[in-house]
Amino acid sequence: MDKIKRNERIAAMMHAFITRPGHYLSLNEFTERFGAAKSSVSEDISLLRRVLEDFGLGTLHTIVGAAGGVKYVPAAEGEPVDAFLDELGETLLDPARILPGGFLYMTDILCRPDAVSRIGDILAGRFREKEPDFVVTVETKGIPVAMMTARALDCPLVIARRDVKSMEGSVITINYVSASSRSMQAMSLPKRAMPPGKRALMVDDFMKGGGTANGVRQLMAEFGASLVGVGVLIATDFPQEKKVQEYTSLFTLYGVDEAREHVELHRTGKKSG
Repeated sequence: MDKIKRNERIAAMMHAFITRPGHYLSLNEFTERFGAAKSSVSEDISLLRRVLEDFGLGTLHTIVGAAGGVKYVPAAEGEPVDAFLDELGETLLDPARILPGGFLYMTDILCRPDAVSRIGDILAGRFREKEPDFVVTVETKGIPVAMMTARALDCPLVIARRDVKSMEGSVITINYVSASSRSMQAMSLPKRAMPPGKRALMVDDFMKGGGTANGVRQLMAEFGASLVGVGVLIATDFPQEKKVQEYTSLFTLYGVDEAREHVELHRTGKKSG
């Protein structure tokens, strides 16, 4: 192989980082792959870190030592994130998205890889310090956001189901009360989904009363796991007393007036007017 130029090396390194965010890559891996000195690779990483931070795209975290490495952490705040969330909020305000019962149509957004990838990066940033071992969600609409959050955190995703699937083997099932309908619901998770003693982060697309999140908390207890956080794309303002006391939402839905075709939704913590 011909000698690799520095710009080629940097491009390949950036590709390695962004395709597996949150995962530590060894410096030795780069030196062997490119036939470069560790000092040269370190200079490349310093340059990449500066570019990422200057453009608000994230940063590179380094662990020194024999077992050291570098990982890419996508931006969870800053001007590009603010711009993305503002644009997403404007999209969600479209009256054409109003559904009966005060809900918003979001399926098209949840099926856009570019959008859910950014949402996952932002939610991951809110909970990175919690160091979850797993991301957990309940089928089905929250799966894309949960998957992208798990990707950004470099941890597995487990999916609780409402219907037991025979191909998943033995399952643990719990019953919980839906906070919105007050009806009894069930969710199940295969016994092989996670070992005991792990830390789980619940991610979903929408939360109203928090019944599903509370059900996930009960299910995690059956696995001997702790629920270290609940993150959702949108949470409703009402009811204010939810089944879970601590959660993080990117947007708060204050109301949907079907007659007037008006949606009141704001970025959480940034309500105005």
